[in-house]
Order: sequence, then C-alpha cells, then structure tokens
Amino acid sequence: MTPPANWQKSSFSGGGDGNNCIELATTPTTLHLRESETPTTHLTPTPTALAALLHGIRSRTLTVGRVNRHG
Repeated sequence: MTPPANWQKSSFSGGGDGNNCIELATTPTTLHLRESETPTTHLTPTPTALAALLHGIRSRTLTVGRVNRHG
C-alpha cells in the first residue's frame, strides 16, 4: 500500500510548523493517521473502524482491555 501524499494537520494542533500534532490523509478506502514527530509511522484504520472508535470515546462507552504480555 502506498502512503498518501497530502497530509493535513489537526485544527486542534495550534497551527504553525511544530511537531506536536496529529495529521490525517485519506485514500478511497482508508484514513491514515500519524503523529508529526514520527511521520514514517502511521495507522490506517478503515472509516468504519475509526467511526466506531470515535463513537466509543464520545459516548464514554469505550473500554480498554488489559494487554497480556508473555515472555
């Protein structure tokens, strides 16, 4: 998958050229999210998965399970 070329900074980032923000880019089937400090690492959730996450956060019904690490 080729990453998108046009990234947009969040309006909540305060503007400017700082590296303390979240950026978003879209393709026909996915949304790409990344942090400005680490632009080579990004998430690519489907719009449905991101909508479910945002709904859970906004409605305060999101629960985060404990991660079990072995080894």
